[in-house]
Amino acid sequence: MNIKERLIKGNHNFIANGNRALREETAQNGQHPYAIVICCSDSRVIPEQIFSATIGDLFVIRVAGNVMDKHQLGSIEYAAAHLGCELILLLGHTGCGAVNAALSGHSDGFISYITDDILEAVGDERDPAQACRLNVQHGVNRIKEEFAEHPEMPNVKIIGAVYDIHSGEIEWLG
Repeated sequence: MNIKERLIKGNHNFIANGNRALREETAQNGQHPYAIVICCSDSRVIPEQIFSATIGDLFVIRVAGNVMDKHQLGSIEYAAAHLGCELILLLGHTGCGAVNAALSGHSDGFISYITDDILEAVGDERDPAQACRLNVQHGVNRIKEEFAEHPEMPNVKIIGAVYDIHSGEIEWLG
């Protein structure tokens, strides 16, 4: 089975076994997620599974290294101001390839946009676990700064955490 066939089969399984009533309800009545989760694109980090969520529960923004730029900020603004999400979680993870690439200096091309942002966040830190925490805190601070005076987001809580890819546990920061 080639990759496209595998995706097609997966979609057929989802249609047959997924929550059809919930899909239809959210299609008709819109989404009402309770939280925004910004996380890495890493295929081992699946917020819906990590937090036992389902369709419509989480507004997930994925980008390698969970870095923040105007695209992610625009998505956050949309979900918080227009969908009513009152919690923003920036979720880093152990074993992050983007953090490791930044620390090792092995990045070129477009990846350097990500690693440069991570290096700004971690400064001289070279321990991967601590660098991951610093990168998360940097993103949390950026979100707080960008939305400090936003009139539609006064009650939105912004927090950071790190997901352990081995144990599945969350280390809540701050």
